[in-house]
Amino acid sequence: MEIHRSKLVLGGAAIVLAAGYLGFTGARRGWVYYVDVDTFLAEHAGHAGQRARIHGSVEPDEVMIDRMGLNARFVLVGTTGRLDVAYSGAIPDMFEGGREVIVEGVLDQAGVFQADVLLTKCGSKYESSDAGHRQEPSP
Repeated sequence: MEIHRSKLVLGGAAIVLAAGYLGFTGARRGWVYYVDVDTFLAEHAGHAGQRARIHGSVEPDEVMIDRMGLNARFVLVGTTGRLDVAYSGAIPDMFEGGREVIVEGVLDQAGVFQADVLLTKCGSKYESSDAGHRQEPSP
């Protein structure tokens, strides 16, 4: 009976350790930092081949969207820096030039950021049209 209990405890411990290890390594791969374009470009040598999440504005004059082919090429701009981005995937309806976006992916050898995640920011949707004034319901 004692041998059975020892085997169960060892088996349970092995399962818990394996699940913990798999959870940790999976979460570690999923951890992505968030930087703006200028910071990314300043530290770009350290980012080659690493997943990154970058925030910036889409240059209005340099956007090519192929919604049917699920591709977009655009330039992401920061305060001073510019980054060429190639995105593959479903393109959000609100994606357009001038919009703030967040892209996630990997910088390739040619210096083009290969994104597989594209998120648009839309602050106006959540901001009051009459800032600082409460609107009373109409009768």
